[in-house]
Amino acid sequence: MTTPPDDRSFRREMATAYRSGWHFIDLATAIPHSGDSLMVTVFGEPVVVTRDEDEDIRAYRCLRRPRGAPQPVRCAVRYGMVFVNLDQRDHRLPEPETQASRAVSATPRSA
Repeated sequence: MTTPPDDRSFRREMATAYRSGWHFIDLATAIPHSGDSLMVTVFGEPVVVTRDEDEDIRAYRCLRRPRGAPQPVRCAVRYGMVFVNLDQRDHRLPEPETQASRAVSATPRSA
């Protein structure tokens, strides 16, 4: 017989296994106009998905602290579907790679 996990191990497992990936929220047609928003709960955290004045879709984590400003989370729209990533470890998006920043080695690895 197995024992149920305690609260701490369950939260740790949720943070590592589930929050680190991209999660489907809704279709982009659910927020068709600028100023429209959608409130969802993703793994126990309230997230607001909104369409701004430039018609871009953005997502924010709602903090429960007093006077806490909404924290932006990574949001992507692919094939008309809205996805969010709650992982806080690498919140910065990678810089676009340019020809000058990419190092090309002339020597094969086996040499």
